[in-house]
Amino acid sequence: MIEVKPVTLEFNGVRLEPLAPHHADGLRDAAADGELWNLRITSVPEPHNVEQYIRDALDMRDRLPFAVVDASTGTVIGTTSYHDIVPRIDRVEIGWTWYAKSRQRSHVNTSCKLLLLSHAFDTLGCAVVGLRTDIFNHASQQAIERLGAKKDGVIRHHHPRRDGTVRDTVMYSILRGEWPEIKSQLHYKLAQHARA
Repeated sequence: MIEVKPVTLEFNGVRLEPLAPHHADGLRDAAADGELWNLRITSVPEPHNVEQYIRDALDMRDRLPFAVVDASTGTVIGTTSYHDIVPRIDRVEIGWTWYAKSRQRSHVNTSCKLLLLSHAFDTLGCAVVGLRTDIFNHASQQAIERLGAKKDGVIRHHHPRRDGTVRDTVMYSILRGEWPEIKSQLHYKLAQHARA
């Protein structure tokens, strides 16, 4: 049975730190980079709600949130989480992820996912890692599929959006047996990106 505890992970210039109240100003700046709270298909907090966003994340029983930090500068560039943690079946999901607009479509997402997936499979001993996104968040679906995750299906009328509508959720997963090939592919992609 897995035991998920706060941990700091670092790789490829990206550090994941357990989310804490002192990350509020950095998260506010990251969200302002692109005014990401205006996207109806994300969970990015408005500037005045960042402290509450952090409190809510820390209060969730089955969530372990991280601040995503540029390791070279200490700048907070986003957030991500393990969530829907089910120790009895060795399952976690990765989500509640967003990055400053200037860091999107860079090495950051792949590096973060490699950190979280490696920790989940290689350290915690997970049998499966799930990922999910809004059915209208096509960029997120493409990013998840580029990781090598398999689409499990769509849960209809699943989760409220900030604008009061209810989203359909696209579910993905990676099984322990699939991880070695996916891990190799992620390292390859990062090497290709570094050469570009």
